[in-house]
Amino acid sequence: MELRQLEYFLAITDNKSFSRASLRISVAQPVLSRHIKALEQELGVALYHRTGHGVVLSEAGKRLEQYARGILDTAKVAKQELATFGSEPSGRVLIGMPPSVQAVLAAPLVTKFRRNFPHVSLGIMEGFSGHVQEWLTTGRLDIAILYQTPYNGTLNSDPLLTDELFLLGPANDSAQIGEGPVRMANLSNIPLILPNRPHGLRILIDESLAKAGIVPNIQLEMDAMSSTLSLIENGIGYYTVLSYSSAHELIERRRIRYWKMIEPTITRTLVVASSTQRPSTKVSRDLVVYVRQLVGQLVNEGRWSPPV
Repeated sequence: MELRQLEYFLAITDNKSFSRASLRISVAQPVLSRHIKALEQELGVALYHRTGHGVVLSEAGKRLEQYARGILDTAKVAKQELATFGSEPSGRVLIGMPPSVQAVLAAPLVTKFRRNFPHVSLGIMEGFSGHVQEWLTTGRLDIAILYQTPYNGTLNSDPLLTDELFLLGPANDSAQIGEGPVRMANLSNIPLILPNRPHGLRILIDESLAKAGIVPNIQLEMDAMSSTLSLIENGIGYYTVLSYSSAHELIERRRIRYWKMIEPTITRTLVVASSTQRPSTKVSRDLVVYVRQLVGQLVNEGRWSPPV
């Protein structure tokens, strides 16, 4: 398998046609066909299904696409790093994180990174922890920040903090919860917005409530955290369960309220992991250090957890 073959494979995939790919990358169509045929013979699978309008990826082709993009990205990073060896670092580094983490960490991380690596492009990919893990294991990311679950325990990761979940609700407290902590059993009466399964947060909440014999009053299922917070802020009667950091600024502006949940308390572990499919560089290693420093700083400033 050659890098050139993977480049041709992705060009055909992106253009959904041998002829269009040929025009786009200025390589004769017979040459493309010959390389793809050799690649299919080497792998022992068909990579495309031919249609009247071009080609579509087979299941094997879809899997190869994931690895091919990571392999070519890795090769590009290696070439860029070696070309600038001993000089100012350049190129690109990619980090993935869930929306709840991005909401509080992205801005200070970008600021610190740009100050220390002005010639390196930082890419941030936002997604659920399951998606972030997939991007990391297929080589699309250099670094991942995600919540640990039983399904990603095989990752080579290090813990950042233990994150507690809180009940978040409108400033007008339409359900009249009042002051003080909320017993988890009360979630059977409070109208909730929660993400759909198999979202990791939903699974964690469901399992915690099931162990306590509690059936939550789920009125709406929604995966978009920003939309969930917007509905709660508008005061139409919904509540949700999220990390304090997810809504820190809204809480500070008294647009949203929070309550500590007890009996039981729900926590999850936030970890940072590096890709084994991409080369470790000074930039990626320093990025992990910055993440650790900033998470600690945000905790100390009371932006990740509420004041005690």
